[in-house]
Amino acid sequence: MSELFATTGTIAAIATAVVPQQGSVGIVRVSGSQAMAIAQSLFHTPGRQVWESHRILYGYIRHPQTQQIVDEALLLIMKAPRSYTREDVVEFHCHGGIMAVQQVLQLCLENGARLAQPGEFTLRAFLNGRLDLTQAEGIADLVGAKSPQAAQSALAGLQGKLAHPIRQLRANCLDILAEIEARIDFEEDLPPLDDKAIISAIDKIAAEITRLLETKDQGELLRTGLKVAIVGRPNVGKSSLLNAWSRSDRAIVTDLPGTTRDVVESQLVVGGIPVQVLDTAGIRETTDQVEKIGVERSRRAANAADLVLLTIDASAGWTEGDEEIYEKVQHRPLILVINKIDLVEESKRKIFQSKIQNPKSKIVTAAAQNQGIDALETAILEIVQSGKVQAADMDLAINQRQAAALTQAKMSLEQVQATIVQQLPFDFWTIDLRGAIQALGEITGEEVAESVLERIFSRFCIGK
Repeated sequence: MSELFATTGTIAAIATAVVPQQGSVGIVRVSGSQAMAIAQSLFHTPGRQVWESHRILYGYIRHPQTQQIVDEALLLIMKAPRSYTREDVVEFHCHGGIMAVQQVLQLCLENGARLAQPGEFTLRAFLNGRLDLTQAEGIADLVGAKSPQAAQSALAGLQGKLAHPIRQLRANCLDILAEIEARIDFEEDLPPLDDKAIISAIDKIAAEITRLLETKDQGELLRTGLKVAIVGRPNVGKSSLLNAWSRSDRAIVTDLPGTTRDVVESQLVVGGIPVQVLDTAGIRETTDQVEKIGVERSRRAANAADLVLLTIDASAGWTEGDEEIYEKVQHRPLILVINKIDLVEESKRKIFQSKIQNPKSKIVTAAAQNQGIDALETAILEIVQSGKVQAADMDLAINQRQAAALTQAKMSLEQVQATIVQQLPFDFWTIDLRGAIQALGEITGEEVAESVLERIFSRFCIGK
């Protein structure tokens, strides 16, 4: 059995981020049968404070041998089963930073606890029935949420909005299985099985599975975000576009071509979707070795991006250099950004735009004047929605693991229907129906292998 599943004993870990000279509070969490004993050996309370569950005590953390004060702190007590892990849990709320929480954790380890494995607190909550697997994954998604919509989707999973329909689908499959097995055991005592009714019931289950599967792309967008690369010739205003879009001076802007030598990143949120924007070096032939490296990185960024913003200089028109870059990126989802439109006379703008090659999305901007950013974001959302992925207002979204299990369940149900049509014996019907039941059970954790649990919880931080 792996270390992750060695869930006996009392565990301890720092439950907050440890950042030098930042953070007013640091928390050391302890869970297990010895949690209270460890707290009582380390924490000293002045006066007559009562050590009761769900009470916060004030006092000092002392070394049990030397009695040296390590920190002035608060102690939160949560006795089983009314705790996150359904075990006795105590939390030392120390001063933030590095030294205080590290010293308190070390004292806990020296007095009967062991260091928790990544995700072990949540794993214990799952194994003790406090959470199902979708809720545990919702916690991980909430911690890593990059936008309000991603957080809302994670909360929906944490509140059981995915687990409930999955359990209902599994229960419906179990009802069908019971009907079939009853005919196997008591065929002479029961009326004939209605094949059409069974197929109709399976159709309804499969339709609901399909509806849930349609949220996968939305889930991927909310969790990982959209990677957008701004590419183009030198000095077309790529860095100005990034600065205007991010409302910051992330990129250096000058009139000199080739100022940007490396990829500059900025994190934004557009319509609820996290967006990683990459401002790349101007793409051109050059003998400058440093600039040449930057150009190569720009090409790699464009090929790896989910969306390319091909930026051109409106005052220069469509050039041979723009054409060469377009030929290399036209296979990617693309928005043509006609920048520096403020430098083109009003009477010439329509003529100029009509000469530009016409990709599916085209906008005009004057990045240096902070103009056209709203149109850019609208164009991005239109491309996202054209892929049948709604950008916002989705209550829940499944992840890759859940999608794989749902796909397996759907395939098993389709095989059951094929078996019925072929009029094979009832025993054959039950084989694939059990496969669908198992696949649905893997989503909530009612039927799941140790290797799957290890893969899920090992991605958590140590203190969660």
